[in-house]
Amino acid sequence: MSAIQALGAARAFGIHLQLDGDDLLLEASEPPPDAVLDALSRHKADVVRILRSAKDGSSPDYWHLLFQERAAFAQLARGLNRADAEAQAFECCIVEWLNRNATPSVAGRCLLCGQAEVNGAVVVPYGTQLDTHAWLHTECWPDWYELRRSQARQALTRIGLSQSQTPAGLAVPSTRKQ
Repeated sequence: MSAIQALGAARAFGIHLQLDGDDLLLEASEPPPDAVLDALSRHKADVVRILRSAKDGSSPDYWHLLFQERAAFAQLARGLNRADAEAQAFECCIVEWLNRNATPSVAGRCLLCGQAEVNGAVVVPYGTQLDTHAWLHTECWPDWYELRRSQARQALTRIGLSQSQTPAGLAVPSTRKQ
């Protein structure tokens, strides 16, 4: 089991991990399996490095961990099969990538077509943070949004994520009865 897989397994079993300097703080509602604790201990240095890099979301490790965590949650909490859980996890990663890679633009000019407001074609802000609004014509938004989603998919694929990825070694118990 790798450090990424150990983190994914820990999160799948409801363990909340935090950094305290170079130490790991673990919090869980019930005692976690010894195998997960052993894996975290064995890979502690890498786990600490991953958690540090996760704060800014710049490392591939962060994205792989996020994907694994979201897929495990969808399986455990929502009872999805692995393929559906991975599809949902990939969508979560796309949304997170879009949030972390905003494309702010100048107010009053459409980011996609470059045109200003004209009769009946108002340029409006899209986004939740004031400094990250993308200004677009309502008619341009669908094409811009699909372009941005495509950019996110490409970026995530370049680091090895896909919605059909099954992380090897991450055993997540099924909550569905056969």
